[in-house]
Amino acid sequence: MDFKLELIAVPVSDVDRAKEFYAQVGFSVDHDHVVSEDIRFVQLTPPGSACSIAIGKGVTDAQPGSVKGLQVVVTDIEAAHKVLTERGIEDSEIADMPWGSFVFFADPDGNAWAVQQIQPRSHA
Repeated sequence: MDFKLELIAVPVSDVDRAKEFYAQVGFSVDHDHVVSEDIRFVQLTPPGSACSIAIGKGVTDAQPGSVKGLQVVVTDIEAAHKVLTERGIEDSEIADMPWGSFVFFADPDGNAWAVQQIQPRSHA
């Protein structure tokens, strides 16, 4: 039996601002549904990912900006950094670590993301 992680709730204070930000990053806007006065569900998916994020009203009771450590993986960190910068996303310089190369950014509420290029495994 598979247990697939397919959706992560990300708490935001302004749904439209967050939706615009994630679309600017390059996430696909899959759904934007107002279910009721108390519930709006927006699903966005990073390019090439099987897992999406959900933002909205009534999606989670977590504090906006409280999610840290979200991570996406890319094959070319230099290209990813260039794309984010060209799209106007405030991101870090590339940080090289023994387990990968990273670029970091946060959404307007402070939910923190890492973009990682995994280092090839040594065959020692």
